[in-house]
Amino acid sequence: MISQEKVNGHAALVLQNEYLRAVVLPEKGADICELHYLPAGVQCLMATPAGLQPPDRTPVQDFLENYEGGWQELFPNANDAASVQCLEVPFHGEVCTLPWEYQVLCDDDHESLLHLRVSCRRTPFRLERWMRLRRSSRILEIEGQVTNTGNEELPFVWGQHLVLGGDFLENGCQIETPAQQIITLPELFEPATARLAPGQDERWPLARGRQEGVWIDMQKVPGPEAHSHDDAFLGGFERGWLAVTNPRLKLRFILTWDEQVYRWLTFWQPYGGADLPPLTGIYGLGIEPWVWRGNLAQAVENGGALWLKAGEALRSWVQVGVETSSN
Repeated sequence: MISQEKVNGHAALVLQNEYLRAVVLPEKGADICELHYLPAGVQCLMATPAGLQPPDRTPVQDFLENYEGGWQELFPNANDAASVQCLEVPFHGEVCTLPWEYQVLCDDDHESLLHLRVSCRRTPFRLERWMRLRRSSRILEIEGQVTNTGNEELPFVWGQHLVLGGDFLENGCQIETPAQQIITLPELFEPATARLAPGQDERWPLARGRQEGVWIDMQKVPGPEAHSHDDAFLGGFERGWLAVTNPRLKLRFILTWDEQVYRWLTFWQPYGGADLPPLTGIYGLGIEPWVWRGNLAQAVENGGALWLKAGEALRSWVQVGVETSSN
């Protein structure tokens, strides 16, 4: 079933079946601001302390303006603002701050299918998203398509900014993934609360801590009392999947993605130690499939960007689901 609601003044589309309830904000970057597992009454996505604020008359210009948590799509840039081939792309790209058009393609006893689309304003790209929730399914299926509407071949990066939290994430959660590699940036973003050593390239799941001889098992999620904040990147995926299990709730959150497009996973760990508004004090876990582990300029420089010729299109997919667990 697809219904329309208001969430603190924002137009919202709700996809819902017996198991899942996904809330989408089409006029705010098509954010997925909530994802509920209904049988347990659990909201799985992180929410910032300030939460979603009412819409302002002034269009949002930056990703962190009115950042409520949840799940955003990043395109055609992820991470810091970049300049490539005379194109200026902002922090985390364009589409996360633009209103999207939408159309309900199907809403019957078998499935709900929602189509959303947006045309970039600074770059000649069109991004489309199909969100499907089948009857009695515990999986939200998402397909995306990028089209180069310009006259020349252009590069891009693409990312899914999904952050777990809400009622789901807590001390004792366990992470599983077939990643082989852990990389951290050469410089710490917030050195006062970072627990991981900078500039490392280690084998999953053990990462070097900042203290000599200390190793950290990245499979274990601490509580907000850890008061830490780290960025890392996971690579070496033969299959794109990651699962987080909450033993107390006996629930398992599963993310799968197209590893041919999303070759890296940004592993953002704001475990209570972020100190940059509106992120101050947030508790969450970013499990974010990205094309490249840096911004568009770095991706082009290092051969990690994707390219489309004029008129070409590229499709990809990502899925999330929740299942019961015996752990």
